[in-house]
Amino acid sequence: MSKRLTHEMVYDAPVEAVTAMLADPAFREEVCRYQGVLRQEISVERVGETLHVTIDQWQSTAGVPSFAKKIVGEETNIVQKEIWTTPVLGDITVEIPGKPGDMTGTARVEEKGGRTVETVDLTIKVGIPLVGGKIEGLISDLLLKALKAENKVGRDYLAR
Repeated sequence: MSKRLTHEMVYDAPVEAVTAMLADPAFREEVCRYQGVLRQEISVERVGETLHVTIDQWQSTAGVPSFAKKIVGEETNIVQKEIWTTPVLGDITVEIPGKPGDMTGTARVEEKGGRTVETVDLTIKVGIPLVGGKIEGLISDLLLKALKAENKVGRDYLAR
């Protein structure tokens, strides 16, 4: 079984400004700080025309239901990788090293109605019998919260 999460982040800025923001390590660090990440390593590098972004972060699991905390512990490592094959289209993978499951999908940046919209479309899979579906729902909720935080930080970043 799996769960799908699709979310749009809207910015009052041109596509070029949004794609430059997504390639800025300072923006990625600011998003981590806003989310209260315990520690992070961020890598942004170009290989030819392709942009590789890796956000290796540790987050507290405070507030996570006890059934899930037994699996992930008091804090959890989350590794998000983005490979942008064009400035406006990227593949996303999110892993929790050593834990069953993954999240994969895409990000697309496009102009709509005078604004720039980044659409993230992810499929969440957790391979644990009986509780996998519950954990997929929990992860979906946490990812949605993270995307909303990123959108807020992004709007502030672009307004400067």
